[in-house]
Amino acid sequence: MATRILLSIGLLMVCSCKGQTQDATADYVYKKGNPNGIGKWYKGREIAHVMGFQGMSWLERSEREEEENTFKLLQNMNIKPGDTLADIGAGSGYHVFKIAPIVVDGLVYAVDIQPEMLAAMEAKKEEGNSKNVILVQGSEKSVNLPENSVDKVLLVDVYHEFNYPREMIQSIKKAMRSNAELYLIEYRGEDASVPIKELHKMTEAQAVKEMKDAGLFLKRNISNLPWQHCMVFVKE
Repeated sequence: MATRILLSIGLLMVCSCKGQTQDATADYVYKKGNPNGIGKWYKGREIAHVMGFQGMSWLERSEREEEENTFKLLQNMNIKPGDTLADIGAGSGYHVFKIAPIVVDGLVYAVDIQPEMLAAMEAKKEEGNSKNVILVQGSEKSVNLPENSVDKVLLVDVYHEFNYPREMIQSIKKAMRSNAELYLIEYRGEDASVPIKELHKMTEAQAVKEMKDAGLFLKRNISNLPWQHCMVFVKE
């Protein structure tokens, strides 16, 4: 199983840096790095290639629940019926359409940058009559959400692929209400037994360093998922 996962991820990478300019700022460093990275570094971490819409079947794989325990993740989030949530980098909507029935009278913003992913979610939305799901086209630097609009933010295995992590987290922070929580789910970089390529993992220490730069601080790291960190960040 581990070998299959590694091969799948390797085959499904698409170059996210096409057309990207090399910013003349202190935030990012450009240099040769890992073949699985884009040659752009943020706070000592090389940014990974984005998984393209061609990887949709991997997102929907039958063994995902066993490997990631999505049920436990949603329990960790303590979702309330009237909450407004945002799933950033929602992909094919694997989590979105599990969350939508829980919030009942609330909303789920499903944000993605790839039109193909948004189209897949639109089809699911229509099929399930999920009226409380709002699809949002994001950009490389913004989640395009209203300010002070969300109670909880979910990022599942996507943050490490942001081309502009600093700008994206600042954008997310603006959308968060004063007592909102950001759930950062990343494969554990400290654990060599997790069968995922290194650039697609993240350590708690690295995540804390990057979130602190945007004014978000670690409230707790819930360690009950099989392979992933469940890090909860809040505003000051």
